[in-house]
Amino acid sequence: MSRTRVVLDESEIPTHWYNIAADLTTPPLPPLGGDGNPVSPEQMLAIFPGPVLEQEMSAERWIAIPEEVRKIYALWRPSPLCRAERLEQMLGTPAKIFYKYEGVSPAGSHKPNSAVPQAYLNKIAGTKRLITETGAGQWGSSLSFAGQCFGLPVEIYMVKVSFNQKPYRRLMMQTWGGDVVASPSERTKTGRDILAADPNNPGSLGIAISEAIEAVVSNPGSKYALGSVLNHVLLHQTVIGLEAKKQFEKIGEYPDMMFAPCGGGCNFAGAVFPFLGDAAAGDKRAQKIRMVAVEPASCPTLTKGVYAYDYGDASGFTPMMKMYTLGHDFMPPGIHAGGLRYHGDSPLISQLYHEKLIEAVAVPQTATFEAGVMFARAEGIIPAPESAHGIRACIDEALRCKASGEPKTLFFNLSGHGHFDMAAYENYFSGNMQDFAYSDEDLQKSLKTLPNVDWPPKAA
Repeated sequence: MSRTRVVLDESEIPTHWYNIAADLTTPPLPPLGGDGNPVSPEQMLAIFPGPVLEQEMSAERWIAIPEEVRKIYALWRPSPLCRAERLEQMLGTPAKIFYKYEGVSPAGSHKPNSAVPQAYLNKIAGTKRLITETGAGQWGSSLSFAGQCFGLPVEIYMVKVSFNQKPYRRLMMQTWGGDVVASPSERTKTGRDILAADPNNPGSLGIAISEAIEAVVSNPGSKYALGSVLNHVLLHQTVIGLEAKKQFEKIGEYPDMMFAPCGGGCNFAGAVFPFLGDAAAGDKRAQKIRMVAVEPASCPTLTKGVYAYDYGDASGFTPMMKMYTLGHDFMPPGIHAGGLRYHGDSPLISQLYHEKLIEAVAVPQTATFEAGVMFARAEGIIPAPESAHGIRACIDEALRCKASGEPKTLFFNLSGHGHFDMAAYENYFSGNMQDFAYSDEDLQKSLKTLPNVDWPPKAA
């Protein structure tokens, strides 16, 4: 059976990123400082360079992609849009299933879409060193690659459970010159305090972010680079959806439903935001698309969290953001989808979910790997554990189409390959994989330390 594979020409790499902030009915709420007031640009400049901060705060609909960035994008972009015809046949579904494959990048995931522009913008701003955190390692390896592109050293705090589970991701970072350390670490006061209280602490993205920010403010000339959550990161990822729109147009197709894994939110946003932009502009087809963020049942930020101001890290170093959160003290189980083990979600995605413009679903770990194996056996690509979440939800919908006879067109964003995640697949095949539930009791416990702030302030 032949495979529909839509590949754009290099000249069709987008020239601009799409900024959804320009089309929100309600303006995004500001990040707040410890005093409960909006954080000033001067405060943010302590951790981000000016050019990145300009993008973070911009309300312009279209932001030009620097030519230096587009040249590096051309190493792997445009990425292909494929129809999963063998998977359709395996499922016996009348649905058409399409996916956009981001695993063709040097780092094997969608993360270089933001790592490259962030490294470039830091370089032109005079930054001497980039410091970051990483969960499963896709972001850390991507920023290490981008740092090499522009001659910037990169320091990475990698969540300890992933540091141990995924040694080849760590080696990728080191190959590209990254200085990677398991978090919590002895390198920062935050890490030392956490290890003193619990020497076996497995780490979390919240802890790793705290360590990275502490390292930034302690080292002049350093700046922080974030791999998800914030507006500028989601902005950079819109190259995915912008290309997908062109590719669907070329073959006369259009999605009825879109799925993508969602931890901090950049992969999901990259796929769906350009279609949401069309919906905001009055496109009737785009207004009918159901867009589904897929998260782990063990870290159900959107599906079980609360919409409130919270810190982005475990220690309260970051500004407070209005987002769906499980509480910044939340310690997620050591699931294999390390990139989705985050207590909060992007403020932009949280706002869209709160306004019911997008949907969310949580899926268990074992069923997620089952879907990943099905996809690999049908289509030949072994997906990353994070990516398999989107596949699981898409397969579930395809099976509903089989039961109803409805011939929908389904799309999922295949955010990366799983070549460095084979230990996770071994865990699945051996029957040792566990599903972790997240109870209401766990939620109430982790929400006890939410900051008591809101914006605008409630009247006394």
